[in-house]
Amino acid sequence: MTMLAALRTSPNVLASHYSRFAVADRLLLSAHSHQAWPDVAEEGLLEAFADAARDVDEKWARAFAKADELRAGFRALLSDANGEYALGTNTHDLVLRFLSAIELRKRPRLVTTDGEFHTLRRQLARLAEEGVEVVRVPVDPMPTLAERLAAEADGRTAAVLVSAVLFETARIVPGLPHLAQACRDRSVELLVDAYHALGVVPFPVHELGLTNAWVVGGGYKYLQLGEGNCVLRLPAHAQELRPVITGWYAEFGALADERRPGELAYASGGDRFAGATYDPSSHYRGVRVQRFFAEHGLTPDFLREVSQHQVGLLARCFDDLALPSDVVTRDRETPADEIGGFLSLRSPRATHLREALAERGVRTDSRGPYLRFGPAPYLSDAQLEAAMSTLRDVLEH
Repeated sequence: MTMLAALRTSPNVLASHYSRFAVADRLLLSAHSHQAWPDVAEEGLLEAFADAARDVDEKWARAFAKADELRAGFRALLSDANGEYALGTNTHDLVLRFLSAIELRKRPRLVTTDGEFHTLRRQLARLAEEGVEVVRVPVDPMPTLAERLAAEADGRTAAVLVSAVLFETARIVPGLPHLAQACRDRSVELLVDAYHALGVVPFPVHELGLTNAWVVGGGYKYLQLGEGNCVLRLPAHAQELRPVITGWYAEFGALADERRPGELAYASGGDRFAGATYDPSSHYRGVRVQRFFAEHGLTPDFLREVSQHQVGLLARCFDDLALPSDVVTRDRETPADEIGGFLSLRSPRATHLREALAERGVRTDSRGPYLRFGPAPYLSDAQLEAAMSTLRDVLEH
């Protein structure tokens, strides 16, 4: 039996490794928001406690080694062996450092879409209140989104900020190589939010033409790393920038001859965008989970194969329900290979449906009019079918 076939059976062959989250006994279909952690995550947390108890303030040498190992895992995930990566507790923290490093005073214009996650949506809206020009390009029609974003990247634009996968609909944004080239030609920074891609849609940055782009993402969703494990991938020219929002950890490794009178020095590499004291236990947990993925062959390509099977199964089960389109419907026009890691259903009652499903033991989530079913590698086909059958029961009652 192939590994993919073993994941489809009941119980799922991976489920025993997630006993603390009881994934075999629960219908956890909110995996695009918060996946269960494998049991070995606890080993990482216990190791962090043991290091702190033994070494007290000398624990940081071990903690920094864990941070380096976590960065290596992200490099492998993005097929970016020599890339520089800054770590942060969340993507907002990292986006703030990015925004503070670019030339907003000289080029006070930012271009984004109307489909971005709240990290960008809210912060950019607040900057607009303070006089920064923020252009929001409609995501539809999707085939021309990258072209329309590129057209807005003029000489007054400091950066374009766009998702790789849209968080409401799971649609993969096409044309990023074209957008990246347009931004490079016009000296405009490009930041790609890859949070809804990492771990479910392969994201080799160089093959995607994103060598000169910034990429932000994290492990709370598909990577199962839990909170506190976010990353900002830096393009080479980031070493010329000096983020205004900066912590004292960004001084570590700064050379004496880099210091100019009256000017702060910055470390090289990812530490240039570092903050300050953080809780290192998240990195211990994250590294142990990264090792678990490697031990079980959970590579980006394999996880994509699993995801496409599971999302496809959910879509077929939904179609078999033959529900009225004015009650709940799904996008049947977008090909499966242009969809990320969850099934997005549209309904004016999305919040009510999510609550009713939860009362019957099915965890999903909703964003506005979108009800999202997020499978995970540790769920069996029977669990996915049961979750969708419950949606029928909800609507019948």
